[in-house]
Amino acid sequence: MSVPEKLKTIAVAAIVVAGLGAAATAYLPHATAVSEKEAAAAAVSPPAPTLTVPDFSVLVQENADSVVNITVEGKSAGPMPGTPDLENIPEPFRRFFPPMPRGDDDDAPRARGMGSGFIISSDGYVVTNHHVVSGADRITVKLNDKREFTAKLVGSDKQSDVALLKIDATGLPAVKIGDSTQLKVGQWVFAIGAPFGLERTATQGIVSALGRSLPNDTYTPYIQTDVAVNPGNSGGPLFDTAGRVVGINSQIFSRSGGYMGLSFAIPIDVAISVVAQLKEHGHVSRGWLGIQLQEVTQDLARSFGLQSPRGALVASVTPGSPAEKAGVKTGDVIVAYAEKPIADSSDLPPLVGATRPGESRSLTIVRNGKERKLEVTLGELEDREVKLATNSDAKGEATGLNVVVSDLTDAQRRQLGVEQGVLVREVGPGLAADAGVRPGDVLLEINGMQVKNAQQLREQTKRLPAGKSVPLLVKRGEFAMFLALRIPEGYRG
Repeated sequence: MSVPEKLKTIAVAAIVVAGLGAAATAYLPHATAVSEKEAAAAAVSPPAPTLTVPDFSVLVQENADSVVNITVEGKSAGPMPGTPDLENIPEPFRRFFPPMPRGDDDDAPRARGMGSGFIISSDGYVVTNHHVVSGADRITVKLNDKREFTAKLVGSDKQSDVALLKIDATGLPAVKIGDSTQLKVGQWVFAIGAPFGLERTATQGIVSALGRSLPNDTYTPYIQTDVAVNPGNSGGPLFDTAGRVVGINSQIFSRSGGYMGLSFAIPIDVAISVVAQLKEHGHVSRGWLGIQLQEVTQDLARSFGLQSPRGALVASVTPGSPAEKAGVKTGDVIVAYAEKPIADSSDLPPLVGATRPGESRSLTIVRNGKERKLEVTLGELEDREVKLATNSDAKGEATGLNVVVSDLTDAQRRQLGVEQGVLVREVGPGLAADAGVRPGDVLLEINGMQVKNAQQLREQTKRLPAGKSVPLLVKRGEFAMFLALRIPEGYRG
């Protein structure tokens, strides 16, 4: 059968399958029979999907009046108000707020900075970033209709980078609040703000990733997008295609200081929870467990008897903390919190932080390869500083790991808050170096056994199981972490 004849035959079959009846074939008397499979395929074959970019024009017009410009003024001997705390934001992550000049005395000129924000209620409550208004002497909110108001700072939270302002106005157009937990990677979003002071600027993009944990921002699971944001966008809203706010633009990843395709927004669910506490109390209370966490790698999973890398590994437990009282131990792997699975270590802190102090939650942990449940009553998170120990000048002792260690002095133990351990002074090629041990680390445990002194460590390394991975607990600076020691076949210590 020729190609035209076959096409004609399939068309007839499709008509029949569609329910027009055999009489329709009278219009094509030369058609020949085809299989039911070919006819059905011809009848139900779906059209190719068409992908289009949304038209944001109506959404921008509907929401532009709810977005405000924020100007801060201040004079200080240090960094000016509104300038991000760059020393505490690891390069190349930056909060995108234009830096202001420094003032050294009372005669220095007033310094100014600009950011964005949005109205959340008609009676004048405005949300922006903490770093936009931090340390400002005067905050001015400019509406889309050109009216300007001096704002009162209701409260500001550094941990989440959220601040709540109040202006003396009524009948204001408030944004619609969305649900950031329903966001999906790949969906369209857009932002409105004032980059470089250019008011009412709209940009669009997609959600690139969800639940990002950024350096020094443990308690915020950021929304990553490729929406273009720049200095001046700080504190502005991120909208979905229904015109609802799903995030607050807060940080960018940049090596140049400008947009490079990676921007990060605070989920609106996190922000609204913070705003509610700021409005009621002027500050934010967060739950506290009293543990340090680290990621579970494939090597660490093997060393702890896990079938696959999952959960949050407890690297240390603070004495007297809620975690210690609940029975959590160093080396436990937390795989669920309040029945919510913990896939990565970054999943746990936001859940803990969102829990009010004094409330109880269940923890599912894996210890010695077996799951068990614990009940923990959370404390309140406070700022805690840990002084670092200085290196000892005592002579070191070599071990089978090819490291030179020395016993800790009483002063070092007090400074570090540890009761035992040895200080690593030198690291040579071998097992410890391959695991990532560095000079200055304090070795606390090896293969589940506490390290009390250098001599004991020498004995412990002789008994390591050949051909397996074992956990090595070290303290580096103020943080404790597990490293995986890969013991080769034939190892003799």
